[in-house]
Formats: sequence, structure tokens, C-alpha cells
Amino acid sequence: MSEVRNVIILGSGPAGLTAALYTSRADLKPLVIAGITWGGQLMLTTDVENYPGFPEGIQGPDLMANFRKQAERFGAEIINENVTKVDFKSTPFKVWVGEKEYLAKSIIVSTGAETNWLGLPSEQKLIGRGVSSCAPCDAFFFRGKKVIVVGGGDSAMEEAGVLSKFATEVTIVHRRDEFRASKIMADRAKENPKISFKLNSEVIDVLGEQKVEGVRLKDTKSGEESEISIDGMFVAIGHSPLTKIFKGELDLDQKGYVKRLPEKDSSTGMYTYKTMTSLNGIFVAGDVHDYHYQQAVTAAGYGCQAALEVERWLEENH
Repeated sequence: MSEVRNVIILGSGPAGLTAALYTSRADLKPLVIAGITWGGQLMLTTDVENYPGFPEGIQGPDLMANFRKQAERFGAEIINENVTKVDFKSTPFKVWVGEKEYLAKSIIVSTGAETNWLGLPSEQKLIGRGVSSCAPCDAFFFRGKKVIVVGGGDSAMEEAGVLSKFATEVTIVHRRDEFRASKIMADRAKENPKISFKLNSEVIDVLGEQKVEGVRLKDTKSGEESEISIDGMFVAIGHSPLTKIFKGELDLDQKGYVKRLPEKDSSTGMYTYKTMTSLNGIFVAGDVHDYHYQQAVTAAGYGCQAALEVERWLEENH
């Protein structure tokens, strides 16, 4: 029979590794199943200049290596393997890595979300070198430059607005002639003198060897191709939470994000959303439930919150 762990943490981005730090310091001896590609989205980011405590900035992979070392220093066990199956229908909760089964009294789900990219080889090659999916993270680097935002929803309009504070020109490229964005967000973009639009257009290639120098566009109606010179491309066509493995185990919303359970506060009688999921003993932290902020620092905050709640829950229930 496998050892029953106090807590297993699924995922190893800022949320998962912060949860690992706090639970290991609480002597809960967490097991972190980090994934083969551990570290979350920051592993694809070069300069991180908005994480507190690094006034000169830090490379994304270096920041995540620091997170990991700190958690391991206090005794977190971390394995670089992918979870292949879970069974949360009874306790102890079961998690499989290949054929190996792990058991736990509690689980923290922090598997994160992944950016929906265009899927172009040239795009993938230049991520972090002019290709980005996060204007609040990277807009500063495009001061005085020309950029495009690919997308037609609220997030694309929001990204364009952030970029317009730094870039000289922002062009929203959208494959249709109508936006999915709300009218208020679209109107705000249209009223911004720095923002222009290229509709019925899709990016078919990103130009440049070491950094983004331009894009090749295709008119979705005529098929005609053209090139424009730019310094950066921001992809804003959404994120997908990494939750396929939890379907049928946890309550997910329409987009696949993990739902948190409204918990009644006994002192006020009010319901407050904390980090418990639809199952008692399973908690959630980071981008896997948070589609509003999607920042490293907020993910870390959620990881801390989940860890503290797990500690309290274990004291009350075990």
C-alpha cells in the first residue's frame, strides 16, 4: 500500500511552487508533481520586470529556478513527471504517474493555463524575442516601437490599450470584420488615436531570425498576401486551462477553468470564495481557476492562500 501523503501539489508554476514552499514550511512534506516541462509559462519568458523584489528584473527561468530551490530547501519533494490519471471520488485521493500510484489526504490543483498561440513555427521560434502573449508583462520593452495585437475579443482590445501607452503604433489584426469584443471595449480601442485595425486579415508568418522584424498577412476574403514591418507581435486569442485530466472529477466552468466552492463564513453568514473546489479536501490555485489576472504574482498569492487553507483543513479533518 502506498504511503498516504498530507498533500500532493499538481503543477509547478508560481502557484504550485509557492504552495510547496508554504506547505513544506508547515512540515506537511508536500509532493509536487511538476510535469516534464516544469515551471509554468514563465519558462517561456525572458525578462520579468514586474515581479516584486527584483529591481533590475530577472529572467523567467531563473525566477522559477529560485522558486524551486526555495521550496526544496524546506523539504518539498518535486518530481518532473506528468500526471496521467486521477481518482478523486473517494479518499485518500489517488494520483497516477504512469503506473505508479500516489495517495493523499488533500490535493492542490495548480496546473495553470496555456496561451492559445497561432501555431506558426516562426511564432514559436520568436517567443520572448518580440512575440508575447502578455502586454502588462512586456509592453514596457516596446516603448517607441510598432506592434500588432492578434485577436478580436476583449483581451485583444485590453492588450492594445496597454501597449498604446508605450508603443508609437498599435495595429489590431483580426481575421473577421466584426469583433467578439464587447461594444465598450471595441469603442475604447477605436477612439484611441494610436490604435488602428487590419480586418479580414490573418498572420501567416512572423518575419525575423533573432527578433521580430515583421509579419506576413493574408486577406481572408481575397487571399492576397502582404507584409508589414513591426517590432513586436502580441497574441491575444485566449488561454486554455490545463484541466482535461480533471473532467468528471471536479466541477469546471464552460471554458474548462476549475470552479471554487462558495464557502459560508460562520461569523457573518456571507459566502466567500476561497480555494476549495467542488470536492472537500481538494484546493485550487493560480491560472487554472483565475482567468482575470493571470500574473505570476497573483498566482503566487493564490498558492499561498491554498497552502494556508490546506494546513488549516488538515488540522480540522485529520
